[in-house]
Amino acid sequence: MKLVFPNGEHSQVLLNPGINRIGSDVESAAVLARPGIHPVHCVIHITSNGANLQVPAGGGPVSVNSKPVLDIMGLRSGDLLQIGPVSAKFVVVEEARASNSNSPDEDSNATRVRMAIPKFVLRGVSGAVFSKVFPVAGPVVIGRAAECDISVPADEMSRRHALVKPTPEGLSVEDLGSSNGTFINNKRVQQQGFMQPGDELRLDAVRFILVAPGMEMAPQPAPVKTAPAIPAVHKMQLWASIMLTLAAIAVIALLIMKS
Repeated sequence: MKLVFPNGEHSQVLLNPGINRIGSDVESAAVLARPGIHPVHCVIHITSNGANLQVPAGGGPVSVNSKPVLDIMGLRSGDLLQIGPVSAKFVVVEEARASNSNSPDEDSNATRVRMAIPKFVLRGVSGAVFSKVFPVAGPVVIGRAAECDISVPADEMSRRHALVKPTPEGLSVEDLGSSNGTFINNKRVQQQGFMQPGDELRLDAVRFILVAPGMEMAPQPAPVKTAPAIPAVHKMQLWASIMLTLAAIAVIALLIMKS
């Protein structure tokens, strides 16, 4: 993964696993000696599940694809970053493998861009998110505000409702002080909860199902049809009819025996 600076403020920066500080401090991964750049303007975290950008305490203004970053936001290949007055592009790359082809047009040292494969995907199953899918490759904020990673225009949602992020144990879920609560399988999240593929995430009335790429969701069981209940009056009439029928059969049997 790397940062590319199209306006030439800095040469491209390869991002290492872990913490990559961006700012005017000389110890930063990318030293941006420009007016308006804070010593630690922002931090890019690289994990096995993806990347996210965080604005720490004392950091400066940052936006991703023109959306202001208030706290933390997941990054995807091709995202455009505005770090104070400096523009940058986040790119996910891998070295091209050696080719057995002898074509002169091929460059064995070329770098090709690829999208990071998300470990989890949230699939909307109600309301404004119904049938939509949202990859979760890093920390993702869900809420009503336009700057959220998953913005849901629903009145029952808080502006910043919940934060979800991949962990080795599953998907971590944190309620961000919402008014109407965050629930996992209808159990309210007090501080932090964890989800596994197939679990349901509910933000008041907005619901998601957590799936893993390639996982087939089990079909919903068909509702069991039960016979309609017979009213008590009808039951009495039915028993009376049965008794009369049995009595008639008994009388007929007696007449046949006497004949």
